[in-house]
Order: sequence, then C-alpha cells, then structure tokens
Amino acid sequence: MAYFLFHFFVFILGLVVGSFLNSVIYRLESRGSFLKGRSFCPHCKHILTWQDLVPFVSFFVLGGKCRYCQQKISWQYPAVEVSTALLFLLIFNQQFISTLSQFTTTLYLFLVSSFLIVIFVYDLKHYIIPDKIVYPAIVIAFLYQLSVIIWNLPAPYHSEGIGAGFRIWSLGFGILPSLFFLGIILLSQGRLMGMGDFKLAILMGLILGWPNISVALFLAFLIGAIMGAGLILSGRKSLKSEVPFGPFLVGGTFLAFFWGDKIINWYFNFLL
Repeated sequence: MAYFLFHFFVFILGLVVGSFLNSVIYRLESRGSFLKGRSFCPHCKHILTWQDLVPFVSFFVLGGKCRYCQQKISWQYPAVEVSTALLFLLIFNQQFISTLSQFTTTLYLFLVSSFLIVIFVYDLKHYIIPDKIVYPAIVIAFLYQLSVIIWNLPAPYHSEGIGAGFRIWSLGFGILPSLFFLGIILLSQGRLMGMGDFKLAILMGLILGWPNISVALFLAFLIGAIMGAGLILSGRKSLKSEVPFGPFLVGGTFLAFFWGDKIINWYFNFLL
C-alpha cells in the first residue's frame, strides 16, 4: 500500500509540475513573468478558476475548450502534464530513495527534467532554445555535479564507490562533445545549427557525463535523421526547411539517462 501511495504522490506531483511548466512555456512566449500573476485563457484573457486548472482532468471535463470563450485548448497542456508525471515516476523508480543524499539527487533530477521539458516544447514550437531556461539549468547542473565531486554524493549515472578523480574525468569528457557543436556552428555560420544547441549540449554533458553523453548524441542524430527523412518523403519539409534539433537532443538525453548503460553494454557485447 505504501509503495502505491508513494508512486501516486509522485505522479500527482508530476501533473502539478507539468501544469506549471505549461504556464512557463506560455509566459516565455508572451514575455511575461511566470513567477507572478494568475493564469488566464490565452484567447479571451479571462482569469481561470481552480476548476479550470486541475491538471489533466480539467482539459477533458471542459471538452478541450475554454469554459468562457469556447476556443479550443491546445493538446500541449495535457501532453506536457502527463509526460512530466511519467518522467517523474521513471526517475523515482530508478533512484530507490533511502537516504537524504538520494532524496536530494531525485529532487535535482526532477528539476533538470523540468528544464528539459520546457526546452523540448519551446524549441519545437519556436525553433529557439531560450537562454532564460538553459542558463539556469547549466548553473544548477554544474553546482550539483560539483557537490557530487566535493562531498562524494551518489551521482545519477555512477555506481557506488567511484572516486572523485573518475567523476571529474567523466564530467570533463561529458562536456567535450559540445565543442563539436560549436565547430559546426562556426563553420556553417549558424546555418546548420544554432548557439542554443551548443548550450544544450553543455547541459547534456553536465547531466549525463561520459560515456552516456555519446549515447545521447548518437540517438539524437539517428532519430533526427529518421524523422527528417520521413518529413521530406512525406512532403511536409524540403531539404532547405529548418527543423529544430533541440527536441531530439532532449529525447536523446532522457533515453541515455534511463537506458544508456544498457545500450552501451549491449553494444560491446554485440562487438565481442
């Protein structure tokens, strides 16, 4: 029973956080502050009541429309809420919280996952990775990894008993691939990739370390190539069309975080 209650609480927490992330995404679009002000309908600007803001549930109770102007509500809202809740459950299951340091690690992962979700949706919609999101995320990830090295806390992608020297090595090599992105940006003068992708690659390296960053980048490029080819073949995009790469990088980050070790082990077993 306690096991179910913990998971139920984490799922509800994810829904609530996802609802807040939707607000952050919208207010980034409108250049408003997401730290103050009440929620309102983006169409008629009517202030929303608590009945309109119950995560996931309100969308379906209202039939996917605003209570006041009957304009359609974007499917982005329930999708972000449920995705956040499921990610929180995956993180909670992976961390096995039994100590204060593991609890701190879980909260950190909830936080950086929230940043990544905002980056995913915002870049998908606007082809921009907002500095207001990626810079704080980089600072938080760096400070956390620094605390891992100094106080020997359990890092999400390391097993117990690994020394500070290896942690520093892993972190350094995790950030190094971002220079590859910088090279592409400079050589193409920003035509093939933007500075936002370079900043996101730094964040990915801080979160994943080496070798999981290599898995994340491989999967991002692979999925991006497959999706790009599909869009071109279906006629929805051309060879000259711009396609945001941030969502693929974020997707690769999550895949590498949860299953990176398994993918690496499978790869080496396949080679041997």
